[in-house]
Amino acid sequence: MAVLAPPTDLTRLSATELARWIRRRELSALDVVDAHIEILERWDPKLNVLVHKRFEAARREAEEVDALIAEAPDPEALPPLFGVPCTCKESIAVAGMPNCAGVVARREHRAAKTAPAARRLLEAGAILLGLTNTSELTLWVETENRVYGRTCNPYDPERTAGGSSGGEAAAIACGGAPIGLGTDFGGSIRLPAFFNGIFGHKPSAGLVPNAGHYPPALDEADRIVATGPLARRAEDLMPVLRVLAGDGHGQVRGESRLGDPSEVSLEGLRVVLAERTALGPISRELNAAREQAAGALAAAGARLERVSLRKMRRALELYLTVLYKQVDTTLEELLGEAGAERLGLSHLLRRGGPHTVATRLTVLAERAGRLVPEWRWRQVLSARAAFVEELRETIGDGVLLHTSAPKVAPLHGGTVGRLWWIHPMVGFNLAGLPVTQVPLGLNEEGMPLGVQVAGGPGRDHVSIAVGRELERVFGGWVPPGS
Repeated sequence: MAVLAPPTDLTRLSATELARWIRRRELSALDVVDAHIEILERWDPKLNVLVHKRFEAARREAEEVDALIAEAPDPEALPPLFGVPCTCKESIAVAGMPNCAGVVARREHRAAKTAPAARRLLEAGAILLGLTNTSELTLWVETENRVYGRTCNPYDPERTAGGSSGGEAAAIACGGAPIGLGTDFGGSIRLPAFFNGIFGHKPSAGLVPNAGHYPPALDEADRIVATGPLARRAEDLMPVLRVLAGDGHGQVRGESRLGDPSEVSLEGLRVVLAERTALGPISRELNAAREQAAGALAAAGARLERVSLRKMRRALELYLTVLYKQVDTTLEELLGEAGAERLGLSHLLRRGGPHTVATRLTVLAERAGRLVPEWRWRQVLSARAAFVEELRETIGDGVLLHTSAPKVAPLHGGTVGRLWWIHPMVGFNLAGLPVTQVPLGLNEEGMPLGVQVAGGPGRDHVSIAVGRELERVFGGWVPPGS
């Protein structure tokens, strides 16, 4: 059997492929790391994705990897991501590195220890190239803050990269890393993945530990937020998820279990298309993209079913109520603990200052929430259980295809104050469901299209399997400028 030569375009390969070539000594880890650093050095001045670079340290680690592989009696026994470059969202702690989440009062803060998810990624052999930008306090869907500035979309720098994992998604989309680590509190992995045309996966609740993130996921927030992978190729999602979930470490909770996407048969798989779920209009091209994805799955043997899911229209109201009433620490308290000055009404309404418009609007919304009668809060919270039960029952042992946003990535500032941008995402956080964001090519303007694939609790492998099939049909990530 002929042995294939290793590919030359290293910044288009999956992490799985790169790890395999490195273990076989067909590629050097240093060459792989250098190729990705070259991309980041070319794109970062235009996009502002990296807020902390460790290029020289990464090169030294790559040389150590190459030396260890040269001496290893069985390279296949080495860690699964040995020598593969990665990036990490700045809000996830990495010892000795910045961890301020764009909060001016925390500008000089350095993490004392590495978050469990980041530690597991590095222990699996990944080489960290740097930390990526996020929205202030990871609160909004545009990556901008007064510490690091704004991150731009590689397909059109006039448009947002999304948030809060926008720097992470843009770094991967431009080719600067094959994989990365983000968090999803209300679409913060999926929306940037969508805007930047890559894959992102929000794991089932409890599958990956959220410890070591700033701001900390406390109380009910820990059941809503999820730490998970972003990747340019679908085949990397499950291997990275296995690393993050920490098999053998006793960290998997509740209903979450890890299956194998390769064992999922699309023949007869129930694929639900939920109707009447949106708060406002969804662009024709995104509705058409979802229909094309459904058609591709039907061609693979899946069984399509259309259902009316009107309760989904209440997802945003339910989500905000949970945050305001079941998370004890307010945004103002978080800022105060960080050392920020108390925000008076004049500070919230005037231009400039240490906080973004999105942060100031969120503080105002928190204050307004205190004026809502308690009976109304109780009424809304009681509807949460019914919503979660209906959503889970609707998906069952299949998947649900759902649009990712009202339209493709907007111009900078186009989402501020417009909460309906997160509406297509937040219901899945409330229900603790796994969701894979899948790219579906580019529109006529060259901007990424995509769809969310949601699975049942603990059925991450099913939504990822569907993502892999859609990548096979539609081609997945399209490098910007190609």
